[in-house]
Amino acid sequence: MEGMEDLTLLAEQHLSKARHADHGRSAHLFLHDGPLRQSVIALTGGAELEEHTAPPAASLQVLRGRVRLTSKDAGPAELRAGQLMNIPQGRHALQALQDSVVLLTSVTATPEPLAVYDTRREHGSP
Repeated sequence: MEGMEDLTLLAEQHLSKARHADHGRSAHLFLHDGPLRQSVIALTGGAELEEHTAPPAASLQVLRGRVRLTSKDAGPAELRAGQLMNIPQGRHALQALQDSVVLLTSVTATPEPLAVYDTRREHGSP
């Protein structure tokens, strides 16, 4: 079926790539549909994604391993395989406590506000 991804296979492939990378990370954006993005991110134990700003809306699901998400606003949260949480707004970081793979789902933009115009006024109507 077109557009279908095998998360188990992606996790295996990118964990293998992370294990061979000097920085211990590998990521793949596999879904890009308007503002919606989904990425698989593999991290070897001890590797991290340094502090960065969250998109307007995002969630993190651990597919393998165990990670720690830290945020100044929400504090640290440890997640293990099978757990899912929203990513707090603001700056945050992610550290792999063991070899891990996560699914990041994010919305990178919000729709423009709907503008409503009263066209009767444009034609001289009261």
